[in-house]
Amino acid sequence: MDFLTEELLYQKTSQQLTSMLYEKAILNIEESIEHIHNKDFYTANESLKNTSDILHRLGVGLKYEAGVIAEQLDTIYNYVAERVVEGNMKKDITILQDAHHVLTEISAAWNKAMSEEVAQKRPIIRRKLSSYESQISTTTL
Repeated sequence: MDFLTEELLYQKTSQQLTSMLYEKAILNIEESIEHIHNKDFYTANESLKNTSDILHRLGVGLKYEAGVIAEQLDTIYNYVAERVVEGNMKKDITILQDAHHVLTEISAAWNKAMSEEVAQKRPIIRRKLSSYESQISTTTL
């Protein structure tokens, strides 16, 4: 994510941005666990604060008019945020691994849903393209 420019970020859909936030939060927790192993508590704290910020942003970005899934995600984000804070305060790797596991599961489900949505749209795009191509080929003859 460090290689993204502001322009590239604006080209991402909100779903893609959410996926990127999940990935960054997961990476932050992984790095924090490693820092705790190495007794580098300051750096671990900084990564975990960043993770908390990401979780907050994910929660703020929920669209509650979408229904029960938004409420469920809010509950999950709050749970993970609490685990991150607790793991950070106690420097407890087991607690952080729990938060990591939950985020990894959510991220995998999110990415699967995004790929299925894209797969469902492909036939529609192909039909439109076929229709367009047939129009071009008949008009150029």
